[in-house]
Amino acid sequence: MSAPQSTGKRTPLTKQQKRAVAGGSIGTLMEYFDYYLYGLAAAAVFPAIFFASNDPFLAQIYSFGTFAVGFFFRPLGGIVFGYIGDRMGRKPALLITVIGMGLTTAAIGLIPPEAMIGATAPILLIVLRSFQGLFVGGEMGGAATIVVEHAPPKRRGLFGAFLISGAGIANLASAGAMSALGAGPESFFMTWGWRIPFWFALVLAIIAILLRSKLEESDEFKSHTKTLQVQGVKPKSPLVEVFRHPKNTILGILIGLPQSIAGYIVLTYGLAFIVSSGTAAQVGFIGTMIVGFLQIFVAPAYGALSDKLGRRTVYIAGCIGFAILIWPTFLLYETHNQWLIWLGMIIGFVIPGVAMQGTLHTMLTEMFDVEQRITGVNIGYQLSNTLGGGLAPLIATALVGWASGSFWPVAVYAGVICLIGAVTTAAATIRPATEDAGRIHELKLDSK
Repeated sequence: MSAPQSTGKRTPLTKQQKRAVAGGSIGTLMEYFDYYLYGLAAAAVFPAIFFASNDPFLAQIYSFGTFAVGFFFRPLGGIVFGYIGDRMGRKPALLITVIGMGLTTAAIGLIPPEAMIGATAPILLIVLRSFQGLFVGGEMGGAATIVVEHAPPKRRGLFGAFLISGAGIANLASAGAMSALGAGPESFFMTWGWRIPFWFALVLAIIAILLRSKLEESDEFKSHTKTLQVQGVKPKSPLVEVFRHPKNTILGILIGLPQSIAGYIVLTYGLAFIVSSGTAAQVGFIGTMIVGFLQIFVAPAYGALSDKLGRRTVYIAGCIGFAILIWPTFLLYETHNQWLIWLGMIIGFVIPGVAMQGTLHTMLTEMFDVEQRITGVNIGYQLSNTLGGGLAPLIATALVGWASGSFWPVAVYAGVICLIGAVTTAAATIRPATEDAGRIHELKLDSK
């Protein structure tokens, strides 16, 4: 019997696919909202609120140190919630992570300043930041997995990139809130204004719970679970399975490094860089809003391009682009001209950074099998973000301080990271969608 001929028309998305995209993207929106918001506050607010008794340079170092702390707990969250997602289902893991993110982020907005409770204030900040990192650590692997598993095989890149559109909305919302509140009296902003966006995380959590309560497991995951039940096979530990063949696990960590440092150098450290040189923080907030707006539309474009050219090609191009454009980005920052600063943010992050981010999550899901996919994606993504993004603002601050204000060491640092990312991307084993389709068919046959 001959196969039906393609009409060239795309099949309309099912309700299940739409819910997967919405449910996955809202969690990514929360993840990036929490982290961008914390990054902006760490650059422009926390040094004065929680570390005011220190020298300004040390206060900035300590503030970015708390920023890094959250990243160290992300791999642990990735393992814990990866186990839940791979063994018990994607949906339970995704519900727990958004509840945890919402509660911890809102609680950060309740911490009294150092002037009121002394050293207890930064200690509370570190504790809550640690829990925030734990819950965030389990988010991206589950979100990317459920979105890509529901995607049509030839549109995986596009579907996966919608997660980064959610990140763009988060970028726009966090910077927009800080910009609007910062436009008023400084006394209000530094006392109460900065706290309001942190409390808003609870609203996002409620929306996320409503959307994710309607999620369904993918056919691939259900077929795998049914096969194990029919055959009476006890599921293996996802963590053990991930490291049984460690090549892609190790490469996944190294691949993610360039995309992890891109935003945190250009936007988070970039804000501290321009503020320390006398430019108003408001300029950085508005620039971050512009970047977020563009990211919403540019990410799906890169995702669709990866469906045509391949994930590897688009991601490596992003690595090369970031290595080349990081230097002119900071030259534009040094002009103190708001328009040129905003242009620097666009050429430094939107062009190369979004190319990497819009491709990475789909690429990682295609590197792991269904039974350990969330765990594998989480380990690669979260460890690369810990080693790269979490330390990037701190490393950049220290390097520029060591070089007496010159930016060249940061450009070298970024170039080395990009080289590592490009080489490891070329070496990774990425499974085509057609192989997954065949694997689902085999799982269904085995379960009969």
